[in-house]
Amino acid sequence: MRLPLAPLLAVSLALASPALAEDPARISVTGEGVVTAAPDMAEISLAVMTEAPTAAEALTQNSVRLDAVLARLREAGIEPRDLQTEGLGLNPVWTGHDAETGPKITAYSAQNGVKVRLRDLGKLGAVLDAAVADGANSLNGLTFGVSNEDALMDEARRAAVAEAKARAELLASAAGVTLGPIISISEAAEMMPRPMPMMRAAAEAMPAPVPVEGGELGLSASVSIVWALEQ
Repeated sequence: MRLPLAPLLAVSLALASPALAEDPARISVTGEGVVTAAPDMAEISLAVMTEAPTAAEALTQNSVRLDAVLARLREAGIEPRDLQTEGLGLNPVWTGHDAETGPKITAYSAQNGVKVRLRDLGKLGAVLDAAVADGANSLNGLTFGVSNEDALMDEARRAAVAEAKARAELLASAAGVTLGPIISISEAAEMMPRPMPMMRAAAEAMPAPVPVEGGELGLSASVSIVWALEQ
């Protein structure tokens, strides 16, 4: 025999209502804060590339030229803690595509890089010129940064919280309720460069002095806050 639907529906609602009462109304809002600042430091990625008939010659020439680059950087006031060599490589240079003999090794190419952290942007152009003149023939990247990033990020976080609170109060007022206590807060933060110049060029193509503009950096913080709502 088929039972009427109405009694079953009434039981379902009765069972659900206590659970709803235990779960208070809440609102979740995301706020973002952005702080901009002029960069006061930079990181340069340079490399020395050499080619010679033998692997030993290629490595020797590369080492001599890299030593000259490092010496000039130290003379420019770069501290040892701000110099880091990276990306040492040695590869054969193949030529020829003869079907019978196949390609042949005609030389060897050596590469060694150095990452430079510059804490005085006024020296940036001069440092690039000096490094290139002493044998750095590959510029793989240039990025700008700020030394007081922690303080700027705290300012961005405060702005993000203020925006989230203002938005939550507006939404609650429009809905005819008020904000209760905060239930949870979560954060996602990142640095957004504006702009972050990235360059890759051969030394022969670079004019001297090298013109460089730091532009502006933006640090962004994002917070998500959940409030309880009160009638």
